[in-house]
Amino acid sequence: MKVKIHTLFQYLLETTDAEPEAIVGFSLAESPKLGEFIADLDPDLPLDWNNRDFRGLPELRDHVLAQAGLSGLCSAADVLITAGAAEANYLAVMQLLQPGDEIVIETPGWPQAEVLAKAIGAEVVKVHRQEADGWHLPLDRVAEAVTDKTKMIFITNPNNPTGDLLNADELAELARIAGRVGAWLLVDEVYAGLEWEGSRAPSIAGMYERGITTGSVSKALGLQGLRTGWLICRDPELVMDAVILRENSSEIMNIMGEVIAEVALRPDRYGAAMDKARRESAANLAKMDAWVSAQSGLSWIKPRAGLIGLGRLPEGVDSDAFAKRLLAEPYRTFLLPGSAYEQPNHIRLGVGGGAAVNLMEGLDRLGRALAEY
Repeated sequence: MKVKIHTLFQYLLETTDAEPEAIVGFSLAESPKLGEFIADLDPDLPLDWNNRDFRGLPELRDHVLAQAGLSGLCSAADVLITAGAAEANYLAVMQLLQPGDEIVIETPGWPQAEVLAKAIGAEVVKVHRQEADGWHLPLDRVAEAVTDKTKMIFITNPNNPTGDLLNADELAELARIAGRVGAWLLVDEVYAGLEWEGSRAPSIAGMYERGITTGSVSKALGLQGLRTGWLICRDPELVMDAVILRENSSEIMNIMGEVIAEVALRPDRYGAAMDKARRESAANLAKMDAWVSAQSGLSWIKPRAGLIGLGRLPEGVDSDAFAKRLLAEPYRTFLLPGSAYEQPNHIRLGVGGGAAVNLMEGLDRLGRALAEY
């Protein structure tokens, strides 16, 4: 089995040394500084594993359940702390899929599941979100795509990268579709808590016995560098399979990530951090939406949740060529081409990152680049 690189990561690798002066499309909230956590850290903390539980700090797992609205529905034994949501997704996909199995995925969506499924030798069945439908997931087409060979349905909610949002009734329908054939339903929730229309959707791990919820502190809290996320599932065999595979990959946990994440998810601290992220992101989103509306030939479906959305380029403008031109002199501005999500006539627009990304300057340069293209 060989895992091949996906387009999104390939572009990031190719542009690592570019040193842009502005970023348009930053996908996580402004990152806190380490100093903000120092007072809550024990200087005598051994830098070994947590010495308490291979599944992660018990108090951290309790916080994970609380922020996901799963306290009382799931127990700490249903939670495995992982190296980000990416590892949580990896552990589930790699342990559940076998060659010849089918996995139903959304597009545009987070490309990880497709890459892993192809490496395993599973059959990938895609359900297309349409821009004309507001990028909403067509549940009737999901139902048509699911067969007796379907082992897993993999989606993101809020959707990454369009910012669309499924509600409780729609998730219940997805669970019904999956349950019809006994398929697993994995919902990646990395943008949960950043809803601009409606409320946070319930986590699938509390709705469906084969539901798997994954998430992390990376996006809404801006703590991507901690590499701390989670997998939640009420099936003890699946959780143990994930523990076994993790033991043969990242092995035991990142103690600094666990400890700082536990501090960040303490109820009072978490609430304040989320309020800040929502306030700042909503302000930037309003600016972004007004800016897009003022551009000739550029349009987008404003995200209903999360920090990113897809902007449609003027007819005939290729996203790869345009992104590389924007990154070069005189613009020196980074954005991700839509080809990373199988949308070559789009670009990813985002409102995260705080002051450091120079968003408004980046938008000004992006506007000039479009006008001069």
